[in-house]
Amino acid sequence: MPRPEKVQAVTEIRERLESSEAVFLTEYRGLSVKAVQELRRALRESGAEYKVVKMTLAKRAADDAGVTGLDEFLVGPTALAFAHRDPVATAKALKEFSRANEVLVLKAGYLSGNVLTPEEVSRLAEIESRDVLLARIAGAAKAPLHKAAGFIASFTRDAASVFAQLLEKKESGAPPTDAIEVVTELEPAETAAVMAEEE
Repeated sequence: MPRPEKVQAVTEIRERLESSEAVFLTEYRGLSVKAVQELRRALRESGAEYKVVKMTLAKRAADDAGVTGLDEFLVGPTALAFAHRDPVATAKALKEFSRANEVLVLKAGYLSGNVLTPEEVSRLAEIESRDVLLARIAGAAKAPLHKAAGFIASFTRDAASVFAQLLEKKESGAPPTDAIEVVTELEPAETAAVMAEEE
């Protein structure tokens, strides 16, 4: 019969696996305690947590969570990085840390039911983060609206100027043909509006 603390540990790992957007497996052999703390801090900033767990318990938790294909990577000194928010940001943090600390090895990842190779984790790290992508989408959506607002403002400003000129000419008693000359310089939509005003 399993000991209660092992059952609890398996339950905790399973819950993390189920609630995470992705999980990344790393070999941490050779990292100093200080380096592991730095890695944990970097991952926390990306919305992830880094846990060193017993591989037998991790395998059992993965089976319970329905996570398949990771058994071959759950060997040796392996730690799991659970991405709770943005898998791209977590992959980026791991890749950047492994550049400065070559002893950290990216073994695999698990995202949307698929096992990722180290190369695929590296490619994932090269994608822009969700915040950057959302900012770009917002900027792209904002640009046409800004243009439209400028066009509408210029239309009303130009139309007001034309109407003011027409009123001045009317008050001064100038013939209506002068007004038509002014109107012909306008865009077709503006011309129609001025002609309707004249009638």
